[in-house]
Amino acid sequence: MKSERSGCCSFCGRSPREAGPLISGRIHGARICRTCARICRRIVTEGRRAESLAEWQHTLKPREIHAHLDRYVIGQERAKKVLAVAAYNHYKRVRSSAESVEIGKSNILLIGPTGSGKTLLATTLARALEVPFVVADATKLTEAGYVGEDVDSIIESLLAAADYDIAKAERGIVFIDEIDKLARPANWPTTHRDVSGEGVQQGLLKLLEGRETFLAEKGKRKRPGDKRMKVDTREILFICAGAFVDIERIVARRSGQAGMGYTAELSHRVDSSAADALRKQVEPCDLLSFGFIPEFVGRFPVIAVMDEIDEETLIRILTEPRNSLVRQFQCLFEMDGCRLDFTRGALELIAREALERKTGARGLRTILEELLLDSMFNLPSAPGMSRLVIDESYLEAPDAGWLQMSETA
Repeated sequence: MKSERSGCCSFCGRSPREAGPLISGRIHGARICRTCARICRRIVTEGRRAESLAEWQHTLKPREIHAHLDRYVIGQERAKKVLAVAAYNHYKRVRSSAESVEIGKSNILLIGPTGSGKTLLATTLARALEVPFVVADATKLTEAGYVGEDVDSIIESLLAAADYDIAKAERGIVFIDEIDKLARPANWPTTHRDVSGEGVQQGLLKLLEGRETFLAEKGKRKRPGDKRMKVDTREILFICAGAFVDIERIVARRSGQAGMGYTAELSHRVDSSAADALRKQVEPCDLLSFGFIPEFVGRFPVIAVMDEIDEETLIRILTEPRNSLVRQFQCLFEMDGCRLDFTRGALELIAREALERKTGARGLRTILEELLLDSMFNLPSAPGMSRLVIDESYLEAPDAGWLQMSETA
């Protein structure tokens, strides 16, 4: 193609004097001006988006989403039901063509202790819906104009996860972890500018509600005058999560369950079951007391509280999911020709150790890695070892347990 200054545009019929330089194609006599080229580009882009949406017409029903979550996430029935309904309504809204009623967004806020499965729930949900998914860390974000990542970097990551397909990115899921770290402490001086807390909350407002974000083209930095890609966040589902440590004390104080007088000093000593019950009573006013601005809290109409994980749930997490840790290590041992089995007593001890470390389900892999270290070190050099049983005696002395079992084998 080359620029021509003679003739007229084959689409609008304007001369070069009226429309500017014309672009000539390979076919003799065919020319197009800049305005018509932009219109053609917009038509092609909208056509691709319509084709992409046409391919994505089937939305899983809430029960189907819940069933998929059950394969990978143990427990958390209430949270799974809330996520399934919210995701179904969100993508039903995306596919809706109704003009009489404008359906608002329903972003989701997950509240739960560390290791309770917040990230796993969001990751599994995105896998079930087959949409682009990105995990962002709220602690890395700062207000625009300061050192660090701004809120637009989240959309850039989502666009990269969608292979820079804007239509796919605009119906993706963004998971922002550690959102509770953006809360401003109650004793924080109001004259101090909180660029990584309240400033980020304000920066996220339009992003959560829905706006057009202009990003630099693939592999380029933002520079004045460069071309930008436009991404609309109105159809992006935002899921934010955090541990919200000690929020149960705020709930207890609001509901009148906190101690008074001589008992006030004991009010912070709440057992896990009582704290779990208090977290389930969280209301928006409690989030305001925690340190969030009202506009930010209002962007999350759906709040799901995760359950505290107990010993029995940890044992089920070890054995039941499709990608359970026990199955993963059994597969590793089978590659060396050894069958790995765990007794019920060993699983109970492992679960209790995780509870004592207060790391939730996330700490189970660490415990198993430490427990099986000697076995995984010695097994490749012991071809005669065909079976390894992990019981209570093995947990007390893994090295001695391995030697005893290898001699027996």
